[in-house]
Amino acid sequence: MPQFFFHVRDDMDVPDEEGAEFGDIEVARKFATNSARVLMCETLREDGRITLSHRIDIEDEDGDVIASVRFRDAIRIES
Repeated sequence: MPQFFFHVRDDMDVPDEEGAEFGDIEVARKFATNSARVLMCETLREDGRITLSHRIDIEDEDGDVIASVRFRDAIRIES
């Protein structure tokens, strides 16, 4: 099963040294989207803000970034 690494790019870059195994990039992307939502909730609760330009880069086993999940793409804003 492929290994993916999820590097958080926000106020501080947080590299993922361990990674996780997922069946394919779509499952890894769903994991990153959920992780972005959790991070946004934590920041909103602590600081009262969300920075939509933050992202999570998904890297493959070869060290190539194969996808990015921007925080703005992980949510839907309704009024």
